[in-house]
Amino acid sequence: MAQQSVMDLLYVAAFFLGGLGFAAGPFILAFFLAPRKTRNYINKTSQAIECGMVPIGDAWIRFGIVYYLYALIFLAFDVDVLFLFPVAMTYNQGFVLRDFVELLIFVGILSLAVAYAWQKGVFRWERKIYKTR
Repeated sequence: MAQQSVMDLLYVAAFFLGGLGFAAGPFILAFFLAPRKTRNYINKTSQAIECGMVPIGDAWIRFGIVYYLYALIFLAFDVDVLFLFPVAMTYNQGFVLRDFVELLIFVGILSLAVAYAWQKGVFRWERKIYKTR
């Protein structure tokens, strides 16, 4: 029994270190692979720089909040789906009706969140035209 709990802790530690590696890895790679010197055409501080090209037009434009809401909903559901993988692994050990009902309640609450977002119009991509100054 003690050996099983040690193995479980090792699995948790491995997943934690893997998640930490995936979170910190891009920053570490960017630090080592990024160029140290900037080019002359990038040093213009009065311009917005996105890809090294000279921007055309005004840099201050308005973005619709719908995109950000859509991204936040995606992120929330992405994390919730990650919760479902360990649940599926416990079903491999044996089917228990109580666990299945809890899973249905969890998915039902997620469905209510989707219905609420749908009712608020988050999934409607209406193009808004803003006038420039």
